[in-house]
Amino acid sequence: MKLKLDITPDLVAAMSAEMKAGEKAVTAAMHEAGTGLKTAWRGQITGAGLGQRLANSIRSQTYPKTGESLNAAALVWSKASVIISAHDTGPLIRSKEGFWLAIPTEAAGRGLRGAKITPGEWERRRGLRLRFVYRRRGPSLLVADRARINKRGQAVASRSKTGRNQVTAPIFLLVPQVKLPKRLDLARDADRALDSVPGLIVANWVEDKVR
Repeated sequence: MKLKLDITPDLVAAMSAEMKAGEKAVTAAMHEAGTGLKTAWRGQITGAGLGQRLANSIRSQTYPKTGESLNAAALVWSKASVIISAHDTGPLIRSKEGFWLAIPTEAAGRGLRGAKITPGEWERRRGLRLRFVYRRRGPSLLVADRARINKRGQAVASRSKTGRNQVTAPIFLLVPQVKLPKRLDLARDADRALDSVPGLIVANWVEDKVR
C-alpha cells in the first residue's frame, strides 16, 4: 500500500485563512474583554459614589495596537491607581509622622483646587492659630478661637470687637489611624472578564466564518 500526501495550493490557502480568522477572533475577543472590564470597573466606582472623574481614570488598551495576533492581550489600568487601590483594599491609614491624622470638618473648608486642606494651610489662609484640645473619649480636636461661621458654613476670622457671633470652632478631628472602608471589588469583575475570553474567541471565530 502506498500513501501519498499531496498538499495542494487550496489546502495551504485554507490553513492560511484559518490562521487569519484565529488571529482576528483572539484580537477581537481581547478587545471586548478589556472594554467590558473597563466599563464594569467604571460602573463600580460611580456606583460607590466616588465620582465620574475617578471612574474616567480607568483606561484600556488592546495589544498589538495595530494588526491582529493569536497572542493578543488587553490591559486595563487606572491613572489614579493609588486612590483606586485604597478603595479596593480598605487599608489602615496612619500618619507618616507617627502622631495624628488631621481630618477636616465642614468648618475647615477645602484647600487649593478642592483638595483636602491641612492644618498648616488652614492657618496660613485664615490667619488664625489652631489650638489642640485633647479628649479622652472620641477624637481630639484642633479648634479655632474667636472665629465666626460664614454663610458657607466655614470658620473664618471674626472682625467683631465686641465678640458678637464669635465661636470656638472645631476645624480638624485628630485620630491616630483610620480604617478606610472597602468600597470596590475589582477582582470580581476581572475574574469575570477572564472567564469570558474563551467564549468570546469562539463567538468571534464562528461569526467570521458565517460571514
